[in-house]
Amino acid sequence: MNLSYWEIKSWLSNIHFTIVGSGIVGLTCALQLKERFPKANILILEQGVLPQGASTKNAGFACFGSLSEVIEDLKIHTEDEVLGLIKKRVDGLNLLKQTLGEKALGYKNYGGYELFLQQDDLYESCLSQIHQVNQFLKPIFNVPVYSEKPNSFQFKNIKEHYIFNAFEGQIDTGLMMESLLKKAQCIGIKILNNCLVEGFEEQGQLVKIKTSFFEFSSSKLLIATNGFAEQLVHEDVKPARAQVLITKPIKNLRIKGTFHLDKGYYYFRNIDNRILFGGGRNLDFKGEETTEFGQTTQIQDSLERLLKTVILPHTPFEIEHRWSGIMGVGPQKKAIVKPLSDRVFCGVRLGGMGIAIGSLVGKELADLAHNN
Repeated sequence: MNLSYWEIKSWLSNIHFTIVGSGIVGLTCALQLKERFPKANILILEQGVLPQGASTKNAGFACFGSLSEVIEDLKIHTEDEVLGLIKKRVDGLNLLKQTLGEKALGYKNYGGYELFLQQDDLYESCLSQIHQVNQFLKPIFNVPVYSEKPNSFQFKNIKEHYIFNAFEGQIDTGLMMESLLKKAQCIGIKILNNCLVEGFEEQGQLVKIKTSFFEFSSSKLLIATNGFAEQLVHEDVKPARAQVLITKPIKNLRIKGTFHLDKGYYYFRNIDNRILFGGGRNLDFKGEETTEFGQTTQIQDSLERLLKTVILPHTPFEIEHRWSGIMGVGPQKKAIVKPLSDRVFCGVRLGGMGIAIGSLVGKELADLAHNN
C-alpha cells in the first residue's frame, strides 16, 4: 500500500494497543483500555466494511440460556461450571446495559419462551426438572426463573404450554453497534475497516503486525475475532455459521418476545412488525463449520417450513432478506480469554452468547493487557 508520511504518523506510529476485531468484544476492550490509559494510542483493525462475524449479524437476544439448554449443559459440565457460565452471561448483559444504557440498545424486556414441537418428548423432560433448575439458579436470581405459560400466541404443532423466562429481553443489534462505535470514536479510538490481519511476530518489546495492506508495530496485540480466531491463534475454537431470515412487515403482528425451539438451535423474535428467524445449524454441523457467509437450501427450507407450520400458520408472509453470521464455538462453552505471550492476548470462543458475554470478555481481555 502506498502510505504517506501523514498516514504513517497519524495512524500507524506509537501504537500502544492494537485490537483485531471491532465487534462487541473488541470495542468493549478498547473502551476499557482507554478508561485506564487515557493517553494510550489504541487502534482497532476490522476485516469487514462493517464489523464482521456475529456482532452485527445476530438475532438480538439478550438471553442467558433456555431451560433445555441449561439441562443439556448440566450433562457435560459440572454444576459449578454451569452456574459460572450463567452468572457470566447475566453479568455481561448488565455490563452492556451499564456501558450504553437500555435506550441505546433498544432494549425491550418482553420475556423469553421455549417452544416444544408436538412430536417431541423434550417438554415432559424439561417440565419434570423445572423446579430443580429453578432451585439451582436461585443463588443468581433469588426467585424462580422458569415457569409454564399457555400458548397465548396461537402457534401450531407445538405442546399446549411454553416454558417462560421473565428475565429474557431483546435488543436492536444495529443500534447497539452504532452506539458502541460512536462511543469508541468519540474518545479517540481509531478504527481501520476492510483491513485483514494476516499474521504477527514478536520482535523484542514490540509486536510486528502484517495486514493485507501494510505492516506496523504495536506494544501489545489483542485478538477478538471469535469465529475467525483459528486464522490467527491455535486455540480450541471453530467457526459456526448461523443462517437468518426476516419477513416483510406483517400487519397486526401480535407476537412479542424472544422464542427458542429445539434446544435453542432455532430462535425467532419480533422486530419492527416482522419476524426474524434463525438457526438450523444442527441439520448440518460439519457444513456450517465455515467462515464463508451464505445460505444453504437445506437450512433455509427448514426455516420457511417452520414459519409456515408453527410460527405463522394462519398469516400470509413474505421473506424480505436473508443473511448469515459466524460464531466461535468449541467443546466447552467457557470463553477462551488468555495471554498467548507477554504481549499477545486473545478473547475468543463466545459459543453463540456474544451479546450476553461479549462485554465481559472484552473487559477481561483489557484486564489481561493491563496486568501484563
